[in-house]
Order: sequence, then C-alpha cells, then structure tokens
Amino acid sequence: MDIARNDYVEQLNAASRNGKVKIITGIRRCGKSYLLSHLYKQYLLQQGVEENCFVEIDLEQKSNVSFRNPNTLYEYIMSKCQDKQHKYYVFIDEIQLCYKVKNTDMDESLVPEEDRDLLYTTFYDILNDLRAQPNIDVYVTGSNSKMLSSDVVTYFRDRGSEIKVYPLSYAEYYAFSGLDKVDALEQYITYGGMPLAVLASSTDKKRKYLADLHKNVYLKDIVERYKLKDDVVIDALTDVIYSAIGSLSNPHKLANTIKTVMSVETTDPTVKSYLSYLEDAYLISVAERYDVRGKRYFENIKKYYATDLGLRNARLNFRQQERSHLMENMIYNELLRRGYNVDVGVVAVEQMVNGKRPQSQYEIDFVVNTGSEQIYIQSALNVETAEKMNQETFSLRNTRDFFRKIVILDGNSLPWMNDEGILFSGVIPFMLNPLSNLTSLSVSN
Repeated sequence: MDIARNDYVEQLNAASRNGKVKIITGIRRCGKSYLLSHLYKQYLLQQGVEENCFVEIDLEQKSNVSFRNPNTLYEYIMSKCQDKQHKYYVFIDEIQLCYKVKNTDMDESLVPEEDRDLLYTTFYDILNDLRAQPNIDVYVTGSNSKMLSSDVVTYFRDRGSEIKVYPLSYAEYYAFSGLDKVDALEQYITYGGMPLAVLASSTDKKRKYLADLHKNVYLKDIVERYKLKDDVVIDALTDVIYSAIGSLSNPHKLANTIKTVMSVETTDPTVKSYLSYLEDAYLISVAERYDVRGKRYFENIKKYYATDLGLRNARLNFRQQERSHLMENMIYNELLRRGYNVDVGVVAVEQMVNGKRPQSQYEIDFVVNTGSEQIYIQSALNVETAEKMNQETFSLRNTRDFFRKIVILDGNSLPWMNDEGILFSGVIPFMLNPLSNLTSLSVSN
C-alpha cells in the first residue's frame, strides 16, 4: 500500500519543464527516491507520459557502477533521448556517487592553480548540459557521507529547483494509519514519520529500526564525511540537543553541558562546527531568536529542534517524553513543511515592581513570516485556568501590533477566538489543516 505524498508530487509537477535541475533534498530515508521513482512516475504515467520516455538510473546499484563516470552517464542518457519529438524525464538517484574525471584534452600547464577544478568533468557539468536540452527534464536525489544534498543546492543556485522532502507529516501518517485522530497523534509524536518506521509491524521493530538508523547511518555519515577522529563528541552533542529540544542555547552553553553532564572534553569552536554538521545532515533544524519590538535578531542564542521525533526519541531510548517539548517540536516541523520561515520571538516588557520598572523578556514560541505579514504562535498544553490563560497569552498581548495571534493546544478542540482576538486551536485540527495558509484556520460556530 502506498503512502500518499501528494504535496510533493504537486511540487515536482509544478517545477517540471522549467529548464532547471530538480534537486530533491531531505534527511536520508525520508522517502526521496520512492517519491521520485514511484509516486511521481505513476502520476506522470497517469497523465499520459509513455513508459519509454523515462530514463532511470540508480547509481547505488552494482549494475550501474559504470555510470558513476560522469562522461559515461552523459553518453548513456543522451543515447536514450535521441528522439527530439519526445520529452524525456531523467531520474538519477544518488547523484553524488559520480566521481570526477580528469580531462585529457587540456594542457594542464596552462591552467592557473586557482582554476585546477576546471581540469575535471564532474556530474555538475553533465547536469548543466542536460538541463539545457529542450527535450530533457532532469531530476536528482542524493545524500550520504561523501556529499549531502544541501551541497548540490548550493552549487546549482538559480540553475536548480529544490524540493525539500520531510518525514511524513501527521496528516500523511493519519491518512495512512487507519487509526482515529487521537491514537494517530500518540503514535506519531512517539515514533515520528520515517516511512519504514511507520510501515514496521510492531513497536519493537519501530524502535530498533529508528535506533539503528540514527546510529549506523546518520552519525556514521557525519563521522566519515568530516573525517572525525571518533564519534564521542558528536554523540554527546546529539544527546544534549535532543534532551533540550526547544530550549534556548549556544555553542558555549552546549560545550559546558557536554563537559559537566556527559564528562566529554570539547571546545566552543568544535561544538559550533558539529552543530553545522548535524544541521547539514538534516538531523536538526535551527530557529533564530527575534526581537519582535526591536525588529532585530540575537546572534548567539538559538533554539534547536529534531527533524523527526521518532529518531529523537529512539536516540534517547524513549526517555524524556515531555509532552510540551514534543508538541512544540512537532508544530515547528509542520510550519517548516508548509514552507514558512520561522523564528523564535522575544518581547521585552516593563512592569512595575517595588516602585521600579525593570524590563523582562517574554518568549513567543514562533514568529511565522508569511511574506505579507507575521503570525505569532504559542504552543501550550492547555489554558484551563485563568492563571494558565494569562501565562500563555501574556507575550502575545504585549507585542503592540495587530498581527494574527494563535495558541495551539494539545488535543482535538476546534478553533475558537477569545475577546482579545487571539485564536485558539487544538493541535490535531492545526496539523490536519489541508491548506498551507495559516489564515485558513476558521473559528467554529
């Protein structure tokens, strides 16, 4: 049974025939290859594209080793796309496995030292040539310890269209699971949305798959790619980040925590570098801290979130299941999946205390930039008492602007609005909202 990923199929279709290389990025094992070679291909076949118009090459397969030579790969693709009356779809999986080949027809002595890369043909060169062919549409995936797919995007810039693929959303999981909404949420917030974990037949198999995947694929990729001497520090840093998802931190604070709590020696620069490795591998996402009134960013303090809660939970052996932190992380991932830029908000408020007016900072979980406006979002388990209501809405009520304000609560309550114009919604209706625009949340009658 297929797990539908219609949003991504629509994104791929919207980018088709745009003259650019379509680069499918995302954490390993989130379903990039399946999306391209199965779901998107099935869509195109249903639209009338003939089977012989597809050129599919998985460079991970032993039978395709010869195509890791970019020149051989190029010649093969061109031989399959000779009919100029047909439009061809070229799908290349694990493109980074192509190695560079030295050009033998160039006089090496004439090439300056700073241009030595020009002596080689790489897959970048052949993809740029293929994308310029009017009858060829090129799609690639790729990420491993040799070159993560974020590098491909950086290189191509305006010559490539990036489609970011995330683990299954709650809506995708719910539609597939056959569970009711509440039970589906409990499974999702515990085991996440990695497709093969979702398909596993038992909780024990889910747990083992996620733990093995994190240890033997992601962290090993990082150690190999960056030639780390060992995995002690990256292991410790990962555990510290996962233990404090949604907490404000910086490299100095993290280094101290690793030293005092984990008894592992490290330095601030090392932690800063390793954070970038985890982010490049799509294991974590980083949210900047933004002063809502001052309209500026804080450089040194950020929040870190896990890309998939199942991977995070498995790494910590399913301990530290703080509901409020998990829900906040889940909401953050959903906002990214919908294509928003998301920051952590800070509101400075002066209050009279003992005849003085000290200034204190209050947090807004998320400042969502929609392009035309900002939307403030607070994640809260409940607002069952007046004290809790005041606590969860205080920062929202003190922004001194008229941007939309939303509090997302645990559970399945329908959207409603209080007298101050703050919208409240259960997390389930929010996560199942089929439209990407937050303003599509409507108040129940």
